[in-house]
This record gives sequence, C-alpha cells and structure tokens, in this order.
Amino acid sequence: MKIKRVEHIAIAVDSIKQSLDLMQNTFGLNLEYEEQIGQTRLAMLPVGETYIELLEGQGPDSGVTKWIAEKGTGLFHICFEVDDIEGAIAELKAKNVKLQSETWKIGHGGSKIVFLDPSATGNVVIELAELAPGH
Repeated sequence: MKIKRVEHIAIAVDSIKQSLDLMQNTFGLNLEYEEQIGQTRLAMLPVGETYIELLEGQGPDSGVTKWIAEKGTGLFHICFEVDDIEGAIAELKAKNVKLQSETWKIGHGGSKIVFLDPSATGNVVIELAELAPGH
C-alpha cells in the first residue's frame, strides 16, 4: 500500500460555526467546503496539501456526538490518502490488521474510505481514503 500523504486531520467539535471562526480569524484558513454525511456535518479547510476537517454531530445518535460525550472535543482521527482502497484493505487483512468494517464506504467528497480498528493502531483512529476523481 502506498500512503500518498496525510489527507486530513479530523477534529470533533461542538460547533462548526465557532470552530470556523477560530480557524479563519485566528489562523487565516479558508473554508473549502461543507458537507453533510449521515448524522455528521463536516467542514474542510486546506492547509498546504492537507486539510483540517471539522466534525460536528447532528443528533444524539451521531458517532461524533457520542465520541464528544465520552472523550470530549479534540483530535478525532488522522486520514491517509491511498491510491487503491481495495488493495489497501486486502493488504491490511493479509497482515491481520483489524478494520472497523470489511469493505470501504463513501466518505467526504465522494471518497472511498475505511477505518482501522483503534485496537490495531495503539488507540489512534486512522482512516484510509481513496479520493474521488478530481479531488
């Protein structure tokens, strides 16, 4: 598997609006886009070739809402961009690396994503993403 770059660093927040204010007014970062995926609202802010991804839960059943209730706001996960998500999944399975799901699903910007189980990564949540064409 070839890791191309750190695609984004995700931060769980109580309020995207408040966090955007900090990112834009304090650090001068620009919002590239916002998106709703299931019960999660996200905002992507480019920093060089990497993004800061702000995640806000949209209701009590959202994974982000549950995460914040248990662990508080802050670092949620690190995402690595890969060329071939299916090849990466096959390689990880061959190495007996535990995944949160057996197959990829659609994530931010139409990318194909999969999460590694934190028990296999020293309790760090790691996402792999094959970006959609044009991203």
